[in-house]
Amino acid sequence: MNAVETRRGALERLRTGQFDVLVVGAGITGAGVALDAAARGLRVALVERADVASGTSSKSSKLIHGGLRYLQQGDVALVYEALRERERLLRNAPHLVRTLPFMIPVMTRDGVVSRKIARALGSALWMYDLTGGWRVGKLHRRLRAKTAHAHMPTMNAEKLSAAYLYFDAEADDARLTLTIIRSAIERGAAIANYCGVNALKKNSSGAIVGASVTTHEGETFDVAARVVVNATGVWGDSMRRMDIGGDSVTIRPAKGIHITVPWELVRNDIAVVIPVPGDKRSLFVVPHMPNGDGTYRYTYVGTTDTDYQGSIDDPQCTQDDIDYCLRALNKAVSSTSRAITRDDVIGTWAGLRPLVAAPDGETVKGRTADLSRRHKVIMSDSGMVTITGGKLTTYRKMAEHTVDAVLDVMAKQTIATDASTQSTAPRVKRCATKRMDLFAATSHDCEDHLVSRFGTEAAAVRELIARDASLGQPLVEGLPYLRAEAVYAARNELVVTLDDVLSRRVRGLLYDRHATASAARDVAHLIAPELGWDDSRIDGEVKRFLDVCSREDEAAAS
Repeated sequence: MNAVETRRGALERLRTGQFDVLVVGAGITGAGVALDAAARGLRVALVERADVASGTSSKSSKLIHGGLRYLQQGDVALVYEALRERERLLRNAPHLVRTLPFMIPVMTRDGVVSRKIARALGSALWMYDLTGGWRVGKLHRRLRAKTAHAHMPTMNAEKLSAAYLYFDAEADDARLTLTIIRSAIERGAAIANYCGVNALKKNSSGAIVGASVTTHEGETFDVAARVVVNATGVWGDSMRRMDIGGDSVTIRPAKGIHITVPWELVRNDIAVVIPVPGDKRSLFVVPHMPNGDGTYRYTYVGTTDTDYQGSIDDPQCTQDDIDYCLRALNKAVSSTSRAITRDDVIGTWAGLRPLVAAPDGETVKGRTADLSRRHKVIMSDSGMVTITGGKLTTYRKMAEHTVDAVLDVMAKQTIATDASTQSTAPRVKRCATKRMDLFAATSHDCEDHLVSRFGTEAAAVRELIARDASLGQPLVEGLPYLRAEAVYAARNELVVTLDDVLSRRVRGLLYDRHATASAARDVAHLIAPELGWDDSRIDGEVKRFLDVCSREDEAAAS
């Protein structure tokens, strides 16, 4: 069964099935809810108006971490929970989640950490280890200046006194989300992207009984479900207004942006924390795409954390955002290195965090950077469960709490007396599934490019190359992705558009926008036979993707 047939099958199940829970939103949170609910035996449907992880869940810092900053803010419980979830992800998805060392330089002046507070930071790092950092099998340690400088030789050695080294983890956020979605499908969930909710359906008592959805082809139909979960991130308030009306505000969007530059301009072999001049914030400088010889292709820098008032549908990285990151980066590197300019920025991405706002009616104040990353589950009288807040690392715990709430709603609903109806009810596990194994998670050689992306399914990608050697060629010049990866994605990974492939199944748009734009038409022709595209559809897909690239170029110049 190819991708087109798989999509048709999912849509047919959505039209005709009766579900216990309809999850709206295929970001990391909705994906986790769908998998948890399916693992407990619920009949699960999930719809997403765009692509899997097309919102914030493909535009994060790509870190699986406890959050040292939250510990410094005194939120020990959040850090403990996040570090415990980090351990689970490292165990459950070893091909996708990898340990990443972080270095915090101790500078004589103008640094993230001055000598004056270095001792306090050392105590905080011991607490980080004790809270759960030790679970990766490594404890933090202090580095001498010479050793620290070797990890980022572009730093100003004259200002460097020492450094602290600690450990967290990284992951491809979009690929992790897709893997969880596919795991939910393996457990029986009916899932369709490019199928958005346009209205909630209620019975005469005002209880939700499903939703009306519309596919991107223009077909509208109803999906029947006992409970609807609103897992739409920064779009959550729009869904709540469908339910309760009014002007409910539960979310305060915060924009986070990242920029990508060629690695040789920075030459860091581990992640480094750098200060932002004139701001009480720091940024991560993360090397990306190893070449296998100790060097990397790219370094990305981020993230910002600012209030956002624009359209939540298309946040962009602006010139001011880029300059913010470049000021910090150029301040961190030695004056003997040439300045890194906008012309060196080859990729950008911007995402919106769905932070929990103050209660309805209260004025929200303060920096978004100081708001809690905790999540919140809201249950409405009609039976809709909204999950908001949280962070990538804690998606499983968020899902657990959400499905607990779903079961509470189901328990309160009137029990049907018809015996035949009762006989089809699922046997539901009240306790959350602590280990939700992810599709193709087993891997013993994550240094291999294909294994690090596909796990045990790497063999299927290699088989494509064995049958057609041309599929072993690069998909985008300068990037490590192979043509076989695009073909495999079109066949197996819920691809509907060209943008799905170039932005999320591979990450070309994020890491080298212009090179990816140049490859767009060739990639469209490559996957067209898999998706049944004719020449007109190919032209349309290429135009839409190039429009995405143009909007990013225009925003970066504004």
